[in-house]
Amino acid sequence: MMLNRRTFSTALVAGVATSILAGSAKTRAQTSPKVRPEVRNVVLVHGAYADGSCWSEVVGILQQAGLNATVVQHPLTTLEAGVEATRRAIALQDGPTILVGHSFAGMIVSEAGMDPKVSSLVYVAARAPDAGEDYTALAKTFAPPPASAGLVWSAGYGKLSEEAFLRDFAGGIPREKARILYAVQGPISDKLFSGKTTQAAWRSKPSWYAVSTEDRTINPDLERFMAKRMNARTIEVRASHLSLISHPREITQLISQAAGQLS
Repeated sequence: MMLNRRTFSTALVAGVATSILAGSAKTRAQTSPKVRPEVRNVVLVHGAYADGSCWSEVVGILQQAGLNATVVQHPLTTLEAGVEATRRAIALQDGPTILVGHSFAGMIVSEAGMDPKVSSLVYVAARAPDAGEDYTALAKTFAPPPASAGLVWSAGYGKLSEEAFLRDFAGGIPREKARILYAVQGPISDKLFSGKTTQAAWRSKPSWYAVSTEDRTINPDLERFMAKRMNARTIEVRASHLSLISHPREITQLISQAAGQLS
């Protein structure tokens, strides 16, 4: 059954998103969501090779569901700069906040997520090293993802080649849309990936994780390993690295679960 955004959002507020995804009247009758209306804030952080616009589809659904969504625009220069930008966004929230990170931003979420306002964490095909852990070394224990071979460096900044971006980063997204995403790709500093988290908020806060089963930017088995290690409530989405764009409804449902709107 095809649903438009208005229909989905109405159902989400009513607490029956699980039945929508299952397409089952029986599931709808059995669903008993737990609503915590005081958790209304969601802060979303983008990863490498992207900017905040990658959250647009998710933000639209969250807003229609009555949630207050804020997207962090961080500079992709260092981990510390990303954490600082995220902390500023969290400070502006008026209460408990869900912190969501995609890709590299998982490291930002793990560090900034220690803020007392952050009630839970959501990782979307994201890095989630432990405190002080070398993520690059961890990633090398799994088969290397194809996208890494397409990174081109110039004057201290790197971008994915168009071929790697369309095939390995934005796979499954219509080519016309993927080429727009490529055009707004954020260049990364050669210092970005050298940072290490000093804290791992997922060790003390409830966490959710969306694994992208067709991911060619982070090995899906590495995603599964990190999700299991953090004891996250995990879903698997048949999507490329950009599941937040190709499957925004599934990602929004996961965020809603973290907010306590859905059981």
